[in-house]
Amino acid sequence: MLSNQANATAGTVRQRIAPAKPTLTEKFKRLLSEIWSYRLSYLFIAPFMFCFIAFILIPVIAAIGLSFTYFNAIEPPRFIGWTNYANLISQDLTFLKYALPNTFKFALIVGPGGYIAAFMLAWLISQLPNAATRWFALAMYTPSLTAGVAMSVVWLPLLTGDRIGYLNSILLELGFIDQPLLWVTDKAYLMNSMIVVTLWSSMGVGFLAMLAGILNVNQELYEAGRIDGMSSRLQEIWYITIPSMKPQMLFGAVMAIVSTFKAGAIGTELSGVNPTPQYSGHLIINHIDDYGFIRFEMGYAAAISVFLLLIMYLSNKLSWGLFGPKEGE
Repeated sequence: MLSNQANATAGTVRQRIAPAKPTLTEKFKRLLSEIWSYRLSYLFIAPFMFCFIAFILIPVIAAIGLSFTYFNAIEPPRFIGWTNYANLISQDLTFLKYALPNTFKFALIVGPGGYIAAFMLAWLISQLPNAATRWFALAMYTPSLTAGVAMSVVWLPLLTGDRIGYLNSILLELGFIDQPLLWVTDKAYLMNSMIVVTLWSSMGVGFLAMLAGILNVNQELYEAGRIDGMSSRLQEIWYITIPSMKPQMLFGAVMAIVSTFKAGAIGTELSGVNPTPQYSGHLIINHIDDYGFIRFEMGYAAAISVFLLLIMYLSNKLSWGLFGPKEGE
């Protein structure tokens, strides 16, 4: 009896001394106070946040919203639900027959191909003396900066489809071909030309990140590996170099995915026409341009953009699964 009374009394005392739950107003004031205490930090990230919100977040939200409408850039948008997406995956034969397969073929060759080539070139350059490393890195990186100039100065004269085109002239002189080949206007050669030109200019910031990652690997790890029995450079790359530079590998993979899927102007620049001959170089980006800036079907173009964004998101998730930090790392 006495113990029950004591327990009840203790419970009453605890209820009396327990702090009252803060109200919504108090929580809001506490949040503002905490934000104000870190005001200098927010000031430093404000330029980035402004650019991110203005040029990425708002356009993405607007595109998602417009993808559910019919919008011809003249009349106000009219809500039509999932009609744009239904038409895209069931009725748009140009998208299903040309744009989607061409994009995946282009991405599967240029993306992994450029990524592997970037890593191999970065590793080879890292084996050179320090003075030579800087010059070779600059030579590999320069094409990504001067792609527009190189298109008109190098690639168009090289791939011209007559006898005065450099490539045709060389092949005719050597006897490999009997007549000039239409490298950029024939559907049999345009995609291959697009892949070669894109690979040539793919050594961008992803390549520099990989080179920096390789150069910053702790050399003591290689010495320890040799003591433990590693006898080849391939073993060093697989067991030491790649695990030590996973952040740079991840960054390079993300940049390769983004640059590959957003490529589209290359086919038009090479062939000089839009759409490309018999849609042989027609990518998803070209399809967006076609509906957005030629036909002015902005709602449908927005739906295609959202579809492309979803593909890029899934590809980035795959990259995170391969090179992202694992649990416990």
